[in-house]
Amino acid sequence: MGERLRTANRRELGGYLFIFPAFLVMLMLVIYPLIYGGYISLFNTNLMARWNLVGLKYYLRILTDSVFWSKIRITISFTFWTVLGHFILGMVLALMLNVKIPGRAVFRAILLTPWLFPEVVVALVWKWLYNPMYGLINHFLVQLHVIAAPISWLGSPSAALPAVIIAAIWKGYPLIMVMLLAGLQAIPQELYEAAQIDGASPIQAFRYITLPGLRYVLVVSLILDTVWWFKHFTIIWVLTQGGPVDATNVISIDIYKTAFEYFRFGEAASMAVIVFFICFLFGYGYRRMLGDEGN
Repeated sequence: MGERLRTANRRELGGYLFIFPAFLVMLMLVIYPLIYGGYISLFNTNLMARWNLVGLKYYLRILTDSVFWSKIRITISFTFWTVLGHFILGMVLALMLNVKIPGRAVFRAILLTPWLFPEVVVALVWKWLYNPMYGLINHFLVQLHVIAAPISWLGSPSAALPAVIIAAIWKGYPLIMVMLLAGLQAIPQELYEAAQIDGASPIQAFRYITLPGLRYVLVVSLILDTVWWFKHFTIIWVLTQGGPVDATNVISIDIYKTAFEYFRFGEAASMAVIVFFICFLFGYGYRRMLGDEGN
């Protein structure tokens, strides 16, 4: 009995030792920054000599500030249209790649290309395409008589946000395409064969077989994609830096400017904590809507 107990204890200790490196990495890279960010948000600080405790002052001011909520509305609009574009384009391409056609591996590699480029490179490429003087988009639209004269896509308050969203859709759709394609290939083909024998149309097969079979993939993809693009910074910063006239000034740009241009680190940390809870609510809401509470 005593020997069995000692053996069980050694196995349990071995389990803890195996997970300790992963826990240490998570502690340093995830848990500590979260706790330290929350700690900074309680101070008026320059992160050096000035550490004046202000408590929840920044939270109260931010939550009652209409400018902050206008930035949140811009961020939600940017995230909604970007994620919607990812899922429409990703689903269409995943369905096409799920069909056995010659050269499928080549098409898959080509369609993955946007995901392989760094975000800065993607933003610079689209900035060149949108250029009103020598950009290809204006050139082709003028040649096709769609527009009479070149448009400053990134300089117009009404066109800047859609232009940024298109660049973000192009950058992000491959991840959704790959995840949905993996989900499609896990659905048994016997279900489609049975549906075909029963006389189901392709739309009915998609509605009653494909979508339910992709439910858990959709939950994970929606959460990851929404959180990733809600806090996105690089492409928007390189393309517009939040302008013109705050048309693309999403919350991540505002947090950056507050911290590193105005040196109000405590207020920036407060905004980041609020964004964290908004992202948490997105994930919780998706799981509730798509019936994934028990997983």
